[in-house]
Amino acid sequence: MKVIAAYLLSQLGGNSNPSSNDLKKILNSVGAEIDDMKIELLLSQVEGKDINELIAAGKQRLASTTCMSFGCTNNNNTNNASVGGQVVEEKKEEKKVEKVEESDEEDFNFSLFD
Repeated sequence: MKVIAAYLLSQLGGNSNPSSNDLKKILNSVGAEIDDMKIELLLSQVEGKDINELIAAGKQRLASTTCMSFGCTNNNNTNNASVGGQVVEEKKEEKKVEKVEESDEEDFNFSLFD
C-alpha cells in the first residue's frame, strides 16, 4: 500500500510517469521501508496505463467483490440487505436516555466554597 500511495502522490504532484527513484524519494521522505521488488512490480503493472482508468476499474472490482460478499441488490428504496440469499431487515434500536442525578454537597461532607 505504501508503494501505491507513493505512486498516487507522485501522480497528484504532476508526474504522469513516475520512476522508481521518484517513488523512493517519496518513501524516504516519510521514513518508510523501501522494497525494490514491490516498486518494480507496481511500475510494470501500471506502465502505459492512465491512472484515472485504473482507479475506475478498481472501483468496479471493489463494488463487484463487495456485492458478491454481502449480496447487494439494486433496490435502494428499502432498508433491507440480502445476506446469503436471506433478507435481513435492519432494526432500529431506540436509544435509552439515562438521567444521572446530581449529587449534593452533603454527600461528600465538604463544600468547595466554605
